[in-house]
Parts: sequence; structure tokens; C-alpha cells
Amino acid sequence: MDSRTRLLLRQLPSVDELLQEPSIREMVQALPRWAVVEAIREVLERWRRMLATGQSESASADLPSRDALIAEVKQIALRLNRPALRRLINATGVVIHTNLGRAPLAEVGIERIVEVARGYSNLEYDLEQGERGSRQGHVEWLLCRLTGAEAALAVNNNAAAVLLAINTLAEGKEVVVSRGELVEIGDSFRIPDIMRRAGGILREVGTTNRTYLRDYEEAIGAASAMLLKVHTSNFRIQGFASQVPVAELASLGEKTGLPVVEDVGSGALVDLSQIGLSKEPMPSESIRAGADLVTFSGDKLLGGPQAGLIVGKRLLVEKLRRNPLARAVRIDKFTLAALEATLRLYLDEGRAFAHVPVLRALAMSLQEIERRAGRLRDRIVALASGHLEVSVIDGTSEVGGGALPLESISTRLVAVRSAHLSAPVLEGRLRRTDPPAMVRIKDDQIVLDPRTVLEDELETLANLVASVAVP
Repeated sequence: MDSRTRLLLRQLPSVDELLQEPSIREMVQALPRWAVVEAIREVLERWRRMLATGQSESASADLPSRDALIAEVKQIALRLNRPALRRLINATGVVIHTNLGRAPLAEVGIERIVEVARGYSNLEYDLEQGERGSRQGHVEWLLCRLTGAEAALAVNNNAAAVLLAINTLAEGKEVVVSRGELVEIGDSFRIPDIMRRAGGILREVGTTNRTYLRDYEEAIGAASAMLLKVHTSNFRIQGFASQVPVAELASLGEKTGLPVVEDVGSGALVDLSQIGLSKEPMPSESIRAGADLVTFSGDKLLGGPQAGLIVGKRLLVEKLRRNPLARAVRIDKFTLAALEATLRLYLDEGRAFAHVPVLRALAMSLQEIERRAGRLRDRIVALASGHLEVSVIDGTSEVGGGALPLESISTRLVAVRSAHLSAPVLEGRLRRTDPPAMVRIKDDQIVLDPRTVLEDELETLANLVASVAVP
């Protein structure tokens, strides 16, 4: 290290010196002191490293000004003080976006969480009997009424529901499942891996594209403990393909004494074909077809909080409930509050479509989307001062969350192009706004899908797009 570099390093202010700067002292009044101190240390360390290694142009010129250092400190302190988990605007058109938190909750679900969080609750207390109760009772009756099942159990996600079922009913024994249903359900969680962790022994039958009832019949032996059917929610095998309906498996299960467990995945509690989408399997249909247990998610097509829901025969549900593993995967009070509120909406299907955000977005008319797109376009044009070319174009939305993978829903997109900034630059800037806005890129322009933008977010989104348009 030469003498000039050592001199520059000595001239860098200390943490205490910067803390005495009037603008920094004002910053400490507005932000937590720890965030400001951490930001100062981060900035000074970065400049020391750059000067010592010659990575900065300033190493051959002057040190940064105090104003420049303070500006860096403020930027970092604001970042440190922001929550890591933040609300954002989803303008991608993917309704159940796995990376963006899946299903937004209905307002009544949010209100119930806040109410329960503010104080104590009867989570595990029976107010009528004046004694300890079960947390499951708050949602079990709703799940039974909506699916026709004898009993129900809620855990923290659907992978846990499948794991608990296999561990309880088939630990150390064979689980017979079609090779074409050995799906990966997201984030590298695969049915064979879950089965292995649950203690079950995988017994594949049939082929990838075709499985027959006789394949199950020939596989059943003394080591068999369960017939498992898995809905291939995130992919489809088309053409020369066949799988065994759950009703036929149920008949086989009754004949052989083996429980039939079906994972229907996305948890549709209403028939989506009535709004023009392809039909997804419903837990109530599986129960009527004779499945002994049915598992599904709470935060996908059901539109509630993350949860794994198990419905079916009372004897089997009670076995799962008594498994010590059930405590490890049990549902918490906030999820229960939101889940109960969401399920209550389904007691009246019309209310569900009106108030569950996922259903409302999927059922949104093209006319309504056109209105939102026009409003968004006009507002961006008014705010952007000629920096952007904005138009409304045809496009498609996606269901997302592994549901209806072949389904494309017609929509209208607001396309935004800049003569000075590329689409990736605009997209990157929007990801760093407050709140962040997530968009898609198409033909070197960003596109915004109003289907997944809430009504009260349109103005904010327009402001954000205009703010990042300045070259």
C-alpha cells in the first residue's frame, strides 16, 4: 500500500464523526439508531476496501465528499430498516404466484387475523363446556360441511398432510401409486421423497402414460398398506394416456381392505367450469367417489392461507390426529383464523366468488379488465411526461400455483416501452421501488396485467412506472 493510499484511508471519517453530522443526527431521529450505525460502518468499510485495493477511481483522486457519504448512509439505512418480507404489486397476471405468496387473503380473513392477534383467544378452549378444547374444531365442521366428509384435520401445508397420512397408515409398508402420478410438487419436493421421509415404501405400478386397475390389483400383497392417488396438478399427459379413476380405486380398496388416499392438490371448493375454466378435481367429488382420505392445499384455488387440509373417514382422521407427528405439523392460530373466515365464505358460493381474491381474479370479465387497463394506461401517460410509449394490447393470464397448467385466460395488457431504457432496465427498477412492482417482459417492453392488480393499487402502480421512466 503506497503512502498516498494510507493518507486517504486516514482521512476517512470515523463512525463517531459521522454520527455528529447534523444530517446524520436528523436521520437517527427518523430511523432506528442501529440501522444508521450499521449503514455508516458498511459505507466506511466499502470505501476502505476500495481504496486499499485500488478498485475506486477515488483512490487516484480524492475521497468522496461528506455529502456523498451521507447520501450512501441514508440509502443503506433505509434499506436495513425495511422489512425483509414486504407487500408488493403483482402485475404479472399469474393469479396464484408461488414466488409472490400465492393467494392473497379475503378482507374478512385479514380482519380475523388482526382480531385474534390483538389479544387472547379460545384457540384450545371450549367456551360452552368450560374446559380444554381442540384447535381443529374451529374449522373441522366447515370442512366436513363443504366436502361431505365425516371428519377433517388441518395442518401447515399439503406436503405435511400427505406425509402425515403415509406415516400414520403405511410406515414400514408399501404405498401403491401410479408411476405417472409421482409428481414434483414444487421447490424439489417430490412424492417419492415425501414417502421415504414418511417411512412408506414406494410401489410403482403402470407406466408413465398408462395405468390400469389390474396394475394395482397385481401389485397388492401382504406388505401393501395404502393405495395413493395424486392429482398431476402442475402438468398433463395427453394423447395415449389413461389413469384409474378414484371410484375404481375405492372399490378395490374396499375389496382388499386398503385405505385409498387421494391428493387433489389445489383445493377447488367450487366448480371452475362455470366461469369458463377447465374443471379441477374437488375434494367433495373424491369423497362421494369413495376415497377414504383426501388432502389438498388451502392457499391455492381455495384462496385461503397456507394450510394442508385432510378430510375423510372419521376412524382414519382420528388415527392421523393421534400421531405425534401431527403436533409437529399443526396449524397455528393466525392461519386458523384466516382459514375459518375463508371457508365461511364458501357456505354461500356467490359470496366466495365476490370476496375470495383468487376466485374474483379468475372470474373477472374482459370488460372489467379493459376498464382497468384503460385507467392504468391513461394515468401512466399523464404522469410520464412523454418519456414512455403506452398502449393496451391482447394477452393471456395464468392460473399459477401448479393449477390448470394448460389454461390460458384472455386478458388485456398495458404495454410500456421507453425510447431510452430497455425493458430489463425498467423491470429491474420496478423491482426496487417501494412498494416493489412485479411485471413481465414481452417484445422489449414491460407489460402489466390488471387482472392481478388490486383496484386500489392501480394509481400506485401508475406512479411507480412513471417514476422509473426518467433516463
